[in-house]
Amino acid sequence: MAKIELKPVGTNLLKSVSGESVELQSLWSDKPVVLFFLRRFGCQVCRWTAAEISKLEPDLTAHGIALVGIGPEETGLEEFKEGGFFKGDLYIDEKKQCYKDLGFKRYTALSVVPAALGKKVRDVTTKAKAQGIQGNFTGDLLQSGGMLIVAKGGEKVLLHFVQDSPGDYVPLEDISKALDISANVQAGERPQCNDDVCTR
Repeated sequence: MAKIELKPVGTNLLKSVSGESVELQSLWSDKPVVLFFLRRFGCQVCRWTAAEISKLEPDLTAHGIALVGIGPEETGLEEFKEGGFFKGDLYIDEKKQCYKDLGFKRYTALSVVPAALGKKVRDVTTKAKAQGIQGNFTGDLLQSGGMLIVAKGGEKVLLHFVQDSPGDYVPLEDISKALDISANVQAGERPQCNDDVCTR
């Protein structure tokens, strides 16, 4: 992945859940930030990943680091908030410009099916089901996501992760390492996948 230029990306506008427009760069202006870009709010894998990342929230807060989730549309937002999957602030990238600028690809109708049926997705879906996390198929099914971790003031990009498969995510230890903090969390267990539990 090419190096990310924060200045042009930083001027992209997001909408807060309260309806306020903010520039992306305002999220890192006075503190480091972990930006989690969800594929969509109804995505079962995204919900599990959001819950997993949220395990870091107490350690991030203790180190003055913001945790932010960004979705590509409002569809499913209320259900996502009610489910309590994510402990950070939430924003919408209505124009999906951050997604484009950060290289988060869009699947085609043909490429999304094999991607959604891949082993990585089945593994995470099994984890989600084991924790009672469900999903739905509303919203933009073709958008991928990722993560961007930026130092305070936009000094530098600490981590830029682009999903290759809908089941890809950044392990908690990699997030902690990028931020140079120690976190006292237990990552979710990787399940054993078989036909009984991985039918998606």
